[in-house]
Amino acid sequence: MSDIRTCGIVVPTDWVPLPLEPSDDVKAWAKNTAVGLCERSRAAGLELDRRTLRRDLRARAEDSRSRDPFYAFALYPDGFDSALALLEVDLIWPDETVRRLTLDWLAETFSADDFGGPTVTRRQLPVGPAVRIRQNLAMSSPPGGNPGVLLETVGF
Repeated sequence: MSDIRTCGIVVPTDWVPLPLEPSDDVKAWAKNTAVGLCERSRAAGLELDRRTLRRDLRARAEDSRSRDPFYAFALYPDGFDSALALLEVDLIWPDETVRRLTLDWLAETFSADDFGGPTVTRRQLPVGPAVRIRQNLAMSSPPGGNPGVLLETVGF
C-alpha cells in the first residue's frame, strides 16, 4: 500500500483547497478566494454575490478546521456562491485500541444506518485496496443551512 503523503491530491479547478493551518488567516483567505471565484464565474458569464460567497467560504473552512483533516476541499462550480460538496482527507493510524487497521474495521467503524443501511463496496485504487461507504446520515445542517444528506467515505 502507498503512503497518502507521497501520493498527493489533485482536484479539478472547481475544488477549492481550504486553509487548515492554525496560522492561516481564514478571514483574509475567504475574501481573496471569493474575489477569484467571482472573477472566474464572471468570465463564464455568471454573476455571484461576493459577500454570500465569502461567508460560505469562511464557514466551510472553519467547519473543516474543527475536524482537523489532513486536506480539505470545497466544490464551487462557476455560478455557485455556496459549496456543493466537501472533500476531507484524514489519516488514521493504529494505536493501543486498534492495533491493525483493516478495510473491515474501516467499514464497520465509519458506517451508520440512520436512514437505512450504508452501501459498502470494495475497490482497487491506485494507492491500493479500498472500501467505499455511501450512506445517509442524521446530522446538523452544515454552514449555509442546507441539510447534509449524503456522506461518502473511502478508506484504504
